[in-house]
Amino acid sequence: MISVEPVAAPGAPLARRNPVAKLAAALVFSFALIATVDPVAPAIAIAIELAALPLFGIRYRVLARRAWPLLASAAGILITLVLFAADRSGRVLAEAGPVVVTSGVLLTALGLVLRMLAVALPGVIVFATTDPTDLADALIQNAKAPARFAIGALAAFRLVPLLGQEWQMISMARRARGVDSGGNPAAKLRLFVSTAFALLVGAIRRGTRLAVAMDARGFDAGTPRTVARRQHFTTADGLLIAGAAVLAGGALAASIVLGTFRPLLG
Repeated sequence: MISVEPVAAPGAPLARRNPVAKLAAALVFSFALIATVDPVAPAIAIAIELAALPLFGIRYRVLARRAWPLLASAAGILITLVLFAADRSGRVLAEAGPVVVTSGVLLTALGLVLRMLAVALPGVIVFATTDPTDLADALIQNAKAPARFAIGALAAFRLVPLLGQEWQMISMARRARGVDSGGNPAAKLRLFVSTAFALLVGAIRRGTRLAVAMDARGFDAGTPRTVARRQHFTTADGLLIAGAAVLAGGALAASIVLGTFRPLLG
């Protein structure tokens, strides 16, 4: 079952930081890496992120279990670009019939995959170390986000585990009615699409009911709302954001010094 509860050790120094500070640090660190398409800067960024995991109290095995869909997507993107990219510049590394793998296409694909991982991993780390209720409280108190948005986001996080349960129930109900792929890949794909569509319809209906219930409880009234738990933004939280900016800048600087920097624009 999908879980959105924090998995970090509660005493970890960075896991205790303000949720808004962790989210801001992740955004600063990620957006700085979008400026380049070379593989060096994101590779350095990934090394920094993995080295910082003990400070967040996350075990590497737990991160791998949480991020396996991201790793699978990265592998699929790498294989797709290597096989079907239009630009085949550079030295030929491998050739098998119509498939030609060159150093240029491999470098481009590797840069894209590493950049995707470097941009996505901070978000995985933040949400693996943050309680959704604390995040909603911090968004309201420290980021001055509307209560309607913050509580709606909290409700969405809390409802995420239901998606896995509903997928199981839909699949079991169809199997009980004799609807099965029978090992046929086309039928399996058709069943997957129909199940995903049914899940999407159910999620939209639940979201509509939730929005109506929130409006009935005055979340759109515009009046100030009180919070049960105070979220303090301290100097250490500001240092976390500044440190993320410095480390991202260092990764870009290393790429420039090594001569591999390739700007996204220009």
